[in-house]
Amino acid sequence: MTRNHTPKSLAVLLRARMHPDALPSSPSQLSPTPPTDPDPAAPPAASVRHWLHAAASATSPPPATLDSFSDGYRSLDRVGRREVLRSLATDYDVPRARVRDLMRQYMSVASAAAIGVDGAEAEEGKEGAAAALYRMERGLREALRPRYAGFLEAMNAQPGGLKLLAVLRADLLALLGEENAPALRALDSYLKEKLVTWLSPAALTLHQITWDDPASLLEKIVAYEAVHPIRNLIDLKRRLGVGRRCFGYFHPAIPGEPLIFIEVALHKDMAASIQEVLWDEPPTPESEASCALFYAISSTQPGLSGINLGKFLLKRVIDMLRRDMPSVQIFATLSPIPGFMQWLRAKLASQMKLAETESQEGNSLEGASSTFRESILLPDEEKMIHDAIEQAHGKQGIELLQDILKTSQWVKSEKLSAALKSPLMRLCARYLAREKIRGKALDAVANFHLQNGAMIERINWMADQSEKGIQQSGGIMVNYLYRLENIEEYALSYSGKGLVHSSPSLSQYLEPKDT
Repeated sequence: MTRNHTPKSLAVLLRARMHPDALPSSPSQLSPTPPTDPDPAAPPAASVRHWLHAAASATSPPPATLDSFSDGYRSLDRVGRREVLRSLATDYDVPRARVRDLMRQYMSVASAAAIGVDGAEAEEGKEGAAAALYRMERGLREALRPRYAGFLEAMNAQPGGLKLLAVLRADLLALLGEENAPALRALDSYLKEKLVTWLSPAALTLHQITWDDPASLLEKIVAYEAVHPIRNLIDLKRRLGVGRRCFGYFHPAIPGEPLIFIEVALHKDMAASIQEVLWDEPPTPESEASCALFYAISSTQPGLSGINLGKFLLKRVIDMLRRDMPSVQIFATLSPIPGFMQWLRAKLASQMKLAETESQEGNSLEGASSTFRESILLPDEEKMIHDAIEQAHGKQGIELLQDILKTSQWVKSEKLSAALKSPLMRLCARYLAREKIRGKALDAVANFHLQNGAMIERINWMADQSEKGIQQSGGIMVNYLYRLENIEEYALSYSGKGLVHSSPSLSQYLEPKDT
């Protein structure tokens, strides 16, 4: 590393793992209602609720009030933040008493208008009633707007406000995981809807991240890389060097910090393992590259969960690469399968439970339980697993498989790896292509790419041999392929019918009934 990179290297090393908006560790005492005036001796949450009340009650909240709320909220611990969120959701919700009064008035006027009048004044009366109804409907629409709406919009317009709202929603999502209260759900739904508008693609800037960017930006890339952690500065520099690209989406209200970023490897062919992507020496000369492989997409803001920025980022990057590198004709991913092993372990456990119940109850439940029984392993696969185990102790194949998968030690045995390859690849293909929730792919990463118009091209054995890769997916990774001429067609058929498009190479792992 050259001398003029030393300060940057030190900065990245020292600060890369520091996350913003860390919560203080000491708990705060809470006040059930906000005070009329901020009391210096009051508990922190009470003071923040005071500033919330001052901001939410004003037609145009003063910037100083919003700043006081923002600074105070960031200083709170988890308990204090949750107290403020509950207050925001319940104390500043839709004014339902006013809505009821307006509805009664509206129904009264509507009923009178329906009766009508006879004679020369009929038309004039109808026009007057219609005008009154329009005015009342406008009033109803305004009354149905939650009182926190103006506060959120004012905060978004405040310098640093969008970042604060992302932090606030991240805290709200965590709270909803424990308290599924209707008022909290309504607040989350409203805030998410506004964030989608404020973060529209037109408001975002695409930037290629390079080694020449400020150290403060590079440290965020190291800190937020969620798929394949960046091990050191050499690894970081390599991911930003020859044969690699890194692109991020930025918003002017959150300068110097990508909302989401994507890492790309330029290869001759579609890579079959992450080791090949991260460690190939030397990298493929860019003039010889024909494949752009997307191998990591990382979001930096938990509060933007459920807002599909990745879809727009992916399309923008594909367009940019097509323009700048005409030789690149293949656009694919090398993606993890984070839910596969969890799903498989649950399947094995449920089948074991059914077998145990049948054994205890005899044949009395045979008809009922047989409905839920399925053959996880094919006969040849079960035999291979038995042959690979020296002491099976009379256990069934699925019981042996369950025991083997409790740890990642099986990858160190050639016999066990060979025995598990066939069933794990077959079951993984089934998991990706056939297992659904509400008509969409059960695996979150699969759902993301399929809804964006990709197809499942290939699954790869031992493609990620890291501890995380073995635990999550048995080391298997998947290539999703974006065929540019079919993207819209595939996206529409998936969103409308749940149709998963896959290549013939995947069909070899699926049973006839699944193809």
